[in-house]
Amino acid sequence: MFWALKGATLMPWRASQRQIPAVSTDLPASDVVPATRSDPRIPPVCGKMAGMHIERRLADLGLELPEPMTLPAGPSGTPGLELPFPWVRLWPGRAFVSGHGPLRPDGSLWAVLGKVGAEVTEEQAYDAARATALAMLASLRRALGDLDRVTGWLRVFGMVNTAPGFARTPAVINGFSDLILELWGPDAGAHARSAIGVAALPFGIPVEIEAEVAVD
Repeated sequence: MFWALKGATLMPWRASQRQIPAVSTDLPASDVVPATRSDPRIPPVCGKMAGMHIERRLADLGLELPEPMTLPAGPSGTPGLELPFPWVRLWPGRAFVSGHGPLRPDGSLWAVLGKVGAEVTEEQAYDAARATALAMLASLRRALGDLDRVTGWLRVFGMVNTAPGFARTPAVINGFSDLILELWGPDAGAHARSAIGVAALPFGIPVEIEAEVAVD
């Protein structure tokens, strides 16, 4: 409690008696700026695009998703390899896709095998990377039920079976990226990427690619 001078008399004064003017939080309508997705202050998010219809786009391009991979038999008819992992590992909001190679429509290995820059030309390897994208999409459709559930491509890791001296691995993996961008567009289809050369890949395939995607 404090004492205050009122006229010629000292009067007791308490903080509870002080009147504080109300502060209005209302702004004139002209001063309110709605936030929009184009606002640079708001980071972009992956979201499902209305009317995406990825499988319809595939059909329009005349592309067919292959059957599940048929692992080749071992030497002299012995059993082939067993793969103790899923092709697609689902996690809340994500799908991690194991390394895929190019397949024929029936699920058998791609016809052109070997090292890029020797048995396989750069153009053939580009086509193999494009076929690898189709194999990966087939696995995603089996895991998700609908390719429209893929709302964004986040990361792609490409490996090229290279002959000594071949260094144009990014041009080969472009076969994969070009198709993904064609189907999902420049926003949902854009992805971080690596494209490296390796000494060998399983079964002599020219390319192997793995990915991480956002899903709803």
